Formats: sequence, structure tokens, C-alpha cells
Amino acid sequence: MYTTSRLILAAIPLLLVPIAAPAQNGTASSDPNAPPAAEAGRRDGPVQIDGRLDEDAWQGAVPITHFRQYEPDEGAPASLPTEVRVLYDDQALYIAARMTQPDGVVAPLARRDQLVDASGNNGSFNSLTTDKLVVSFDPYHNHLDNVLFEVNPAGVRGDQYNGDSSWDPIWEAAASVDAEGWSAEMRIPLSQLRFSPDETQTWGMQIWRYIDARNERDMWSFWSQTTQGGPAFFGELRGLAMAKQPRQLEVLPYLVTGSTLRDQSSTDPYLESREFRLGVGGDLKYLLTSNLTLDATFNPDFGQVEVDPATLNLSAFETFYEEKRPFFVAGASAFRFGRNRCMFCTQGGGVSAFYSRRIGRSPQLLGGLDDISSYADSPENTSILAAAKVTGRTQDGYTVGVLNAVTGEESARYLPEEGGAEQTQVVEPFTNYFVARVNKDFGDGSSTFGGIVTSTLRQTNDPMVRDRLRGHAEAVGFDWYHSWSRRDYSWMGTTLFSNVGGTSEAIARTMQSSARYFQRPDRRVTGDGLFDTRYDASSTSLQGYGMYTRVGKDGGGRLRWEAMSAVQSPGLEVNDLAFQNRADYLWFNANVGGNWTTPTSWYRNVFNSIGGSTRYNFDGDRLGATFQAFYGMQFLNYWNLRTFVIHETDAYDDRLTRGGPVVRSSGATIGNFGLSTDARSPVVLDLQVEGALGNHGDRRSLTLRPGMAIKPSPNVFVQLSPSYSFSENVAQYVTRASDPTATAFYGERYVFAFLESRTLSLETRLNATFTPNLTLQLYAQPFIATGDYSRFREFAAPRSIEKLDYGSDIGAISYDESAEEYDVDPDAAGPAQSFTFDNPDFTRRSVRGTAVLRWEYRPGSTLFFVWTQDRSGSDGVAAFDTGAARSLFLDDRATNVFQIKATYWIG
Repeated sequence: MYTTSRLILAAIPLLLVPIAAPAQNGTASSDPNAPPAAEAGRRDGPVQIDGRLDEDAWQGAVPITHFRQYEPDEGAPASLPTEVRVLYDDQALYIAARMTQPDGVVAPLARRDQLVDASGNNGSFNSLTTDKLVVSFDPYHNHLDNVLFEVNPAGVRGDQYNGDSSWDPIWEAAASVDAEGWSAEMRIPLSQLRFSPDETQTWGMQIWRYIDARNERDMWSFWSQTTQGGPAFFGELRGLAMAKQPRQLEVLPYLVTGSTLRDQSSTDPYLESREFRLGVGGDLKYLLTSNLTLDATFNPDFGQVEVDPATLNLSAFETFYEEKRPFFVAGASAFRFGRNRCMFCTQGGGVSAFYSRRIGRSPQLLGGLDDISSYADSPENTSILAAAKVTGRTQDGYTVGVLNAVTGEESARYLPEEGGAEQTQVVEPFTNYFVARVNKDFGDGSSTFGGIVTSTLRQTNDPMVRDRLRGHAEAVGFDWYHSWSRRDYSWMGTTLFSNVGGTSEAIARTMQSSARYFQRPDRRVTGDGLFDTRYDASSTSLQGYGMYTRVGKDGGGRLRWEAMSAVQSPGLEVNDLAFQNRADYLWFNANVGGNWTTPTSWYRNVFNSIGGSTRYNFDGDRLGATFQAFYGMQFLNYWNLRTFVIHETDAYDDRLTRGGPVVRSSGATIGNFGLSTDARSPVVLDLQVEGALGNHGDRRSLTLRPGMAIKPSPNVFVQLSPSYSFSENVAQYVTRASDPTATAFYGERYVFAFLESRTLSLETRLNATFTPNLTLQLYAQPFIATGDYSRFREFAAPRSIEKLDYGSDIGAISYDESAEEYDVDPDAAGPAQSFTFDNPDFTRRSVRGTAVLRWEYRPGSTLFFVWTQDRSGSDGVAAFDTGAARSLFLDDRATNVFQIKATYWIG
């Protein structure tokens, strides 16, 4: 039996391994090739941002001219001349660049930020490639921050803050093309940047130039492809004499109006064919100090955000979706907790502390209405009344992020199943969410140590809310990162403690959730003291902890290696404000690999790795072991190959019976192959094939994803991503039934089936750019999924992999077509009790799509025209045929939402 004390003692050696490493300087200054430095000139004379560089003021800056290739000829001088100058005044930074390119430029017209990830060699199926100039700053010179600005020859801008491309500061850029190449100018207001209050400053700076036709990337402050790179290796921008920044205020009010049109239903009294809405709200930004910013939003509207794709999820676990709402995406790096890095990982990972999509989520008690109502009028999402966050960095090196959000109470009207007058039920209570994050860096950013605190408080006056949702939830944790030997080696880790409380009914539901299944009858009692994890139906609180640590070689030479482990105690519960599918496991993973970056006669670069992992629960059951290998390379023609193989062993499964005893599941060998063509071509192809075969020949799956990106003109980008998946599952959970004679399974029968499922979808994206400030984005996804259940069965015994089929191995089974249910007599000659269950066969169909016409009619002010459609339907038969597609587009009811949203920036 594993106890808390034993687990902590077992984890100590893992945490202490890196401490024995010799102390070494992890800063860029230890590099014998010192980073380059440039002087910023004081602006003396007017500068018009038109991309022409004809103002006398530019002569006041010393040009930056020495650039080296990162790709394709690593370390060689740039193939074409580049000249960059930097000026500043009390209001802004000014950048001027001249790029010689007599053979012509590549300048697609795209929306803002669409080109941020595009590059010649590093481009992919998902992005456009282009010539461009990229300037990155580390204003605090902490060797951590990366504030990126870019422009291409067509004047398309991009910006990013620590990897966050949703950050949209107010700045200007322009470009001009001539016979000898192109030039660019930028004006970046200092009010949009955060930096120290010192009068004289030195900033980190990096400059990139992309030359698409040559698949070339040139850089000013050079680092090799085998180096971690990043802000730690930026050059220096010196000579900035900064005036004190005013406490600037920016306000962005919005007005939205729209209509919802639905196909009328003759039976649902709440389904109105037309609804009209009018909403107002706004955002506020206030510079508290020169380096701390307050962002607030009131009654936010995110109608212009792309819809989530449809998926097929037959598990007991939640599907994870990326955050897309601008207020929560912007500045997300300030709340990022724990560093997770892995060459190749399966079955486990780090500890989550904050998942912003919990704020404004779909009401959690909508499922409870199914048991008591025949028809209901329910809200789709919880309204966010207000949210505010303070982010920034103190002069002492502390990066801080504090967020508080308040969501309103949501209620649903419904008609009771037994008849009677209309009722009202609270489906999401009034809730307050709070997150506070602080991170301190040491040694010029080579080491960091930080902490996080989260809190969720709910108003639980309603009886259903009180018995189903936790009244409060808290989490506190700390994380660290340490690197040495020019950041080639690193050690990172995370520790998190959680506490949740509420009524005994709410905590019992928490204990019985799919994350832990405390009620499992063969579960051993684990834990002691604070982390006691016995199932106690009278408990009103639950505590737990999670830990993650990794040590590895991430750069320098060809060799790469890593070792990592993670622990989540059975009582860890962070789903109120984070994302967690399961607790109760110990996970270990290790990989070793090689990185070849010098081109040869048949490749440009190669990376491969091999490793393995294993996972246990706190009872000591091995839940899985994998052996994995990865190989990726780029050919001389810039095609990319990637492939991997994973072998899973047979293992115990403490989740398959969904609260019942442990059984044994079959492992499989999984293979994946991917190939993509040169991203610079007018048509880019990307093929992914993945297949799996069970260790006993009892499991098969195949997934095909042939993708295509088409660039019919410089201002249009079309991406087609079809996907087809086929799988066979020999043990798909169906239901459970009480039977006192089933003594081996503690008086329950757990029914499984052989499931054959298919899915087919086509994700389509179209981006048309009329000007850099006027764009059209279209996303659409038709989706069909079917499930054909057969050979209903049960496991022969707990901890066994053997299964017994109804109707052949045991008992008898028959199907009542009129009632659409199965009748099962497990043992017709004995005392076993018969039971029935509904036919689980299904066909699900949907079309989801969003079209957004976006016009930035003045800097920071935008007009959106949005159309969203959601069309869906389902049948109780598995029909993967043309009839399903016909129903999808002709018969299934559609909901169309049209809206116009206008924002106006005041600042």
C-alpha cells in the first residue's frame, strides 16, 4: 500500500538529482562570442511612417548591417545586405530597415498576425510564407521576455508577447517595394510596452530577416540551431534615455446587435424561430505604473470567436478545447504555471493550475434537467459580469499576474416530465474566480521560482446547486526552473496542493467522479492524515497534491536526453479553475535522442528519439507501460517527414468499469506517418496516417488526415483538412446493472460491447485579405460519427482480460425492436437476474461554422460582421452512408446567428 509519507520520500531523490550538478553561469555573457550591441539614436526631425526612409532623421542612427544565416547555411554571412536603424523619443521607438532583394519579393496579403509563425524553412501546412522583417525586444533585459513586431513587404503587421499572438498593441508599420528590394518603417509607442523606470536603459534586442525564395532566415545576434536560443541570447540596444511614462488610460467600448434564426420545432414550446439581442460593454486598460497594467472587461461579448470543432468522445473524460476569447488569451503568459517540456510523452504530464475556459463555461447543471424536464429553455453559456487583471513586472524582477472574474447566476425554465406548471431551476450559480501568480527570476533569467494561488467561490443557496457543485475550491502551488551550461541543461518542477469543500453530497460526487472513483469496491484504503483518500460519504472536504519534475539536456551538440516523473494524489481536485482528467497516478518517462542540423547530401536536418514510460496508481497497479521511438527529418527539397511508433503493454485499467473493480485491458502497437511538402509552394500537401493493432489481434484503428493548403492569389489562403477515422474497441463501456449473484463483481454486472466506430469530417478555413485592415475569415466543419455496438459482454473476472459474450459464452440476449432495447438473462438456468438496456447504436451529425468580416477602420477600432451556423442531428442507428450526409445538409434543423459588433478605441 502506498501512503503519502512513502510517496513524498520516494519523490525526494528525483527532486534532488539536479542539485548535485556543478554550479555554472547560465547567462548569455558566458558565451565567448559576446552578443552584439547597437546604439539607439535620439530622433531629431520628423518621421513619416510610409516605408520610404527618405527623412533626414534616420541619419542620426548608426546602421546595423552584420547578419548571419540561421538557415539554410548555419553561421554563414547573410546572402543579401540588410540595414536596420533604431531611433526613439519620449513617445515611441522608430525602426527603419532596408532589405536588398533585386530578384523580387514575396509579399502575400494577410490579416494581422497570420504571418507570425510563417517562415521559409520553418513554415508549415498551417501558415503562409513570406519575406518579412522581425524585431524582438526584451525591454527589462531580464533574458526572459520576447516582445515581437514584424512587417512584410505588403505592410502586413504581426505582434506577439511571449508567444501570445492575441496581444494587439496599437502601433504603426509601412513597407515600400522597389526594383532593388524593399524597405520598412515601424513606430512603436512606448505606452504599449512595459519597461523599468530607470532613466538610462539597455534593452535586449533581436532582428530577423526572412527571405522566402531562398528559404533563408538571417539573424543579428547569432545562435546555432543546437542552442536553446531566445531572449537569453539577444543582442543589446543601448543608449535609451527614457522619460517617465504617464499613467495612460485606454477605453474600448463596444455595441453589438444581432438576430438568432432557428428552424421552428412543432413540439418544443421554447424554441423560438427568431430572437433579437442588443448588448453593450467594454474593455479598459490603465497603466498603473510604468510596468504594471490593469485590464478590465465589463459584460464582454465573444461572438466573433471561431466555434469549437465537433469531436466524438465516448469516454468518461472531458474534451479539452483551446482558449480563443481575446481577453483571456491576451497576457496569458503571466498566468502560465509550470514548465512542461518533452521530446515524446504518452500517458502523463504536468500539473494544471489555471484553465481560463472555466470562466463563462456552459452551465454545469444542464444535465440535471434531463432527469426532471420534458422541455427546457436553457442558456448556452454563463454570462461574465466583469473581469479584471493586473499584469506586469516589478523593478525587483517579479513577474506578476492577478485576475478576478465574476459570473452571474443562470437559470433555466422547464416543463416537468410529470406535467404541471412551468418551473425555474438555477443551472449555474453566482461565482467568483481568483488567480494570483508571481514569478521571480535569478541569474539573468537562467533560473526562476514562482507560485500561484487560485480560488473559486460559489453562491450555493439553491438545493440542487448545493448538492451537486462544490461551494469553494482552492489551490496553491510553486514551480521552479534552473538551467546551466549556456542553458543546454535544465531542471524544472511543479508542486500543487488543492482543497475543495461543500456539502457531503457534493463532496461524495467529487469522490465518485471519473478522475478518481473512490467508490471502487476493490480499491485499497490509501493516505493518512491530511491526504486521507478513503471513500467517506459524510466528508465535506477533500485535499490532494500533485508534483512534476524533469531534468534534461536540451541543447548543445547532437545528444539530447530527459527524465521526468509526475505524481497526482487521489484527492487532487482542480477542475473548478483548471483542467484535470484524472488523479491517482505515478508516472515516469525517459527519452534519449539526437539532433543533426548540418545539411548533408540527402537531408537538411534530422531529429530522432527513443524512450519509454510507465504509470501506476496509488494501489500499486501498473496502469500502462510504453516504448516509443520518433524520427523526423527535412529533405533537401524542404519536404518534412515525421513518424513514430508506440508499443503499449497490456495493463490494469481502474477506469474502464467506471467505478467498478479493476480489469485488464489490451495494449497495442501504434504507428504514425506524416509527410508535408514545401510550405512555399502555391499548393502545400500534408498527409498523416495513423494505425493501431492490438497485442491480441482484438483491436484495430486507422486514421487518415490528408490536408491541403491552397494559395490561389497573394491575398487568399484556403486550408482543407479532411479526416477519416475507423476503430474497433473490444471493451466499450455500455452500462451497469445490479445483480446480487454477480459476487465476483460485488453485486454488479458491467456491460461492455464490441464497438465499431467511424468518423468523417472536413475542416475548411478561408482567409481573404482585401487590405491589411479588411479581412474575411471563414471556418466550417461538417462532421459525421457512427457507432455500431455488438457482441455485448462482460469481463470473466476482475483483473482479467478475458471476456464472456452474452448469448454464446453465458446466458441469453434478445433485442426488442419495438422498445429499442436489449433483454439480457446472464444465466437462463440459474439464479442470476435479468436486465435490460437501451440500444446504444448512434449516428451523430453536425455542421459548425463561423464567418467573420473584420474591418479595423481606425487604429484599435474594429467593426465585425459575424455569421455563425450550427446544424446538428442524431439517429439511434449506425448509418455511415450517403443518407446521413443528406440528412445533415437537408433535414437537420439549423440555428443561424447574425450579429454586428463595433468597438471604438479611446486612448
